[in-house]
Amino acid sequence: MPTAKSDAFVFFGATGDLAYKQIFPALQALVKDGKLDMPVIGIARSGWDVDQLRKRAEDSLKEHGGVDQAAFAKLSKQMQYLDGDYGDAQTYEKLRKALGDAQHPLHYLAIPPSMFVPVVKGLAASGCSLGARVIVEKPFGRDLQSARALNRTLHRFFHEHDIFRIDHYLGKEPVQNLLYFRFANSLLEPIWNRDHIASMQITMAEDFGVQGRGRFYDEVGAIRDVVQNHMFQVLALLAMGPPANRSADAMRDEKLRLFRSMRPLRAEDIVRGQFDGYLKEPGVAKNSTVETFAALRIHMDTWRWSGVPFFIRAGKQLPVKCTEVLVRLKNPPQQVFDDPSNGAVNHFRFRLNPDVIISLGALVKEPGEAMKGHPVELVAHRHIRTAMAPYERLLGDAIDGDSALFTRDDCVEEAWRVIDPILGDKVPVHKYKPGSWGPGQADALIAEAGGWNDPRVETVARGGR
Repeated sequence: MPTAKSDAFVFFGATGDLAYKQIFPALQALVKDGKLDMPVIGIARSGWDVDQLRKRAEDSLKEHGGVDQAAFAKLSKQMQYLDGDYGDAQTYEKLRKALGDAQHPLHYLAIPPSMFVPVVKGLAASGCSLGARVIVEKPFGRDLQSARALNRTLHRFFHEHDIFRIDHYLGKEPVQNLLYFRFANSLLEPIWNRDHIASMQITMAEDFGVQGRGRFYDEVGAIRDVVQNHMFQVLALLAMGPPANRSADAMRDEKLRLFRSMRPLRAEDIVRGQFDGYLKEPGVAKNSTVETFAALRIHMDTWRWSGVPFFIRAGKQLPVKCTEVLVRLKNPPQQVFDDPSNGAVNHFRFRLNPDVIISLGALVKEPGEAMKGHPVELVAHRHIRTAMAPYERLLGDAIDGDSALFTRDDCVEEAWRVIDPILGDKVPVHKYKPGSWGPGQADALIAEAGGWNDPRVETVARGGR
C-alpha cells in the first residue's frame, strides 16, 4: 500500500465557507509546523485571481486564530488560483499544468456533494487522479443507496486507501482522548461489558438554531447532519473491541464489526422533534417535517453488549451547548445500607465539549453516625482546550497518507444500513419549545434506563484533578 507523502494540495471550493472557516487556518498551522511545503492550488468559479484568494485567506486568519506573519508569507508564495467551472474539461487541463512535476497530489473536495461525481470524473479524464489521493467531505450520501453509488464512483478512479472521507469530529482532541483512555488503561476492560454496564447515552446539545443555514439544514436534518456520522463515531469508540494495533485497518475493522452488530432501527427506537419557530427560518419549507432533534435507542447483538441499550440524543435550541457521554454501571447486587440510591450508584462521564472531563460517579458516606451517603464525582482528567484544531490534524494525516482517523467505505454503508429504515417521514415529528430538552416522547424512550442525564448538573469531589 503506497505511503508516499503528497506533494501538492488542491482544494476545490477555495472561495467557499468551509475554506474560510477551517481550511485556511489549518493550512497556515501546517506551514508553521513544517508539514506543508508544496504547491497549494485553490480552485473555484468565482472569477477571482490569486491575489484575491490570498486576501480571502488573510481575512480568514484574522477572524479564525490570527495571522502568523512568517507562516502566512510562506503560504502566500505557495498559493495558486485556478478559476473555472467544475464541469468544464479545460478546468482540469489547467490543473494538470499547474501540478507540474507533482506525482502524488491531494485533492480536497470542499464542495457540495452534488459536485463530487463531476469533479472526480474530471480529475480522472485529465490524468490528475493518477497517483493521487482525494478527500471527500460529509455527508457521504443521503441514505444507503446513495452512499453505495458514491462509493462505486469513487472506486472507479481511486483505490480505497487513497480515499479519505473526512469527519472533523474524529480529529477533535477530546474524541482522541476517549479512544486513548479506553485502550491505554486496563481498569476499564474487566467491567466494560453487559455484566457491569446498565446503559450508555450520548448527548450532543446545541443551544442555538440553524443560524441562517435553513436551506441547507432543511435538506439534511439532525439524523443525517450529526447522528449517522459524528454520534455513531463516538458510539463506535465507546463500544468497539480493542484493535490489534494502531494501524488504520485495525481500528476500522473493529468499528466495522460493531456497526455490523447493530440492529436496524425501528419506529419505536426513535423520537424526532422540531423546535417551535423552525418553519419561520429563511430557506425552510413552510410545511417542513425535517427534524431538528433526534433521540435513538440502539441495540447490539454481540456477546459483550447483549441486552445493554445505547441512547443517542442530539438537537438544536436545547438548554446548553455540550457534548457528553454517560456510562451507567449496574448497582451492587445486594443492598447493605439503608439508603439505597433511586438511580445508578456508579457512572463514568466523558465530556467532550465545551470542556473536557473524565470522571467517575460514586457514593461516599456523609459525616455522622448514620450510614448514609451522597453522590460525588471523582475527576480523573480535566482541561479546557487543545492547541491542534481538527482540520489541522486531519489534513496533516491525509498528506502523510495516514487514514486511521478517516471513515472507510464499508463502515459508511453499515452505518446507513442501521439508519435507513427510519429516514424521511416514517416517524412523526413532534414540536418542542426552544430551551427545552426536546419533545416529551424522548424521555419515555429512555425511562426504563434511568432517564437522560442533564449535563448542567455536575457534582465533583474536592481534590479532583
